[in-house]
Amino acid sequence: MEGMSRLLVCPPDYFSIDYEINPWMRMSNRVDPDRARAQWHELMNVLGSQAGAVLERLAPVPGLPDMVFTANAGVVVGRRAVPSRFRHPERRREEPYFEAWFQSHGYEVTRLEEGLYFEGAGDLLGVPESPQPLWFGGYRQRSEMRAYTRLGDLFECEIIPVELVDGRFYHLDTCFCPLSGGDLLYYPPAFDRYARVVIEDRVCEARRLVVAEMEALRFACNAVCIGRHVALPAGCPQTVQLLQEHGYETHAVALDEFMKAGGSAKCLTLALD
Repeated sequence: MEGMSRLLVCPPDYFSIDYEINPWMRMSNRVDPDRARAQWHELMNVLGSQAGAVLERLAPVPGLPDMVFTANAGVVVGRRAVPSRFRHPERRREEPYFEAWFQSHGYEVTRLEEGLYFEGAGDLLGVPESPQPLWFGGYRQRSEMRAYTRLGDLFECEIIPVELVDGRFYHLDTCFCPLSGGDLLYYPPAFDRYARVVIEDRVCEARRLVVAEMEALRFACNAVCIGRHVALPAGCPQTVQLLQEHGYETHAVALDEFMKAGGSAKCLTLALD
């Protein structure tokens, strides 16, 4: 129900670029801390005050600059949480803090085996309003395909693995955004041919909203949908028009400081319901 969505977020107090683990990150491209904080607070205002989400805050930790990207904390289904197992050592240090938050908030925590890479809701996304529970899991760049066999059994749902073949779209949520009512905002060239066929088979043409390359590279697909509200990065006018034509209320937010690290609106949130 609109207005009842809960999102886990983490203030960008220590956000910076301290390493390079995706094609967007450049240590020479310095973050403006004040601008990052202002952009984050504007996104939180849109999600909370305008879209009606309840925002749960995770305390940031010095020396962990990417904790702000809570989509990678793990995945939550009901009262069960599965924390991420990060591929890169730089982010593995976040794992105990995410796990501790889930435990302290009453979630039943199930850990995947060490070395089974899975990067949370950055790579595992469900399609709302589908007749049967339907999830897509991105793999190759960060998460492993075999993680989805384990998660499918755990959550008793079908997870369709889709291969990401463009390094710029290293997580599924950078190129694939399920919307309310069963619509899908996505960038097909980020996927291999088989994945594109599978997506087209599962989501009818009228529901598939294809994003142009220029705006995909501005993280247009890294959007947050709450009911009919969609928060997305500024600078994507074609995507805004496409969404509005399909009945969505759009909220464009400047998030260019976070794009320096390869993230945007969706990366900054984890759906808790």
